[in-house]
Amino acid sequence: MTFLSPRLAPCTVLLLAIAAPMTAQAYDFPTSSRVEYVFECMKNHDSKYEYLYKCSCSIDAIAKQLPFDDYAELSTAKRHQGLGGERGAEFRDPTLVKEMVRKYRQVEQVAADACFIQ
Repeated sequence: MTFLSPRLAPCTVLLLAIAAPMTAQAYDFPTSSRVEYVFECMKNHDSKYEYLYKCSCSIDAIAKQLPFDDYAELSTAKRHQGLGGERGAEFRDPTLVKEMVRKYRQVEQVAADACFIQ
């Protein structure tokens, strides 16, 4: 017993072939970037094993919200906000960088809420 008629089967295969790349685009972060995020996230939560799953969920949720290039730019701005001295002024002072950090924190909070990270 088949659920698809022989005429519809090629259409179904074609639709799946078209949809697969669209789904993959939401998860186009390099593995190394995902691992770095999970390690840092776990470190920020006392390295508890349960956060392996929660932090993995979080980076997946972030990947659904941002293209990788935007993620790299925004997370770099946030990471370097604490730099001291003249070198750090480039990341602390400009309004554009502050807006980038605000946006990243917002995206990260949405992901944390979705993944039950406190």
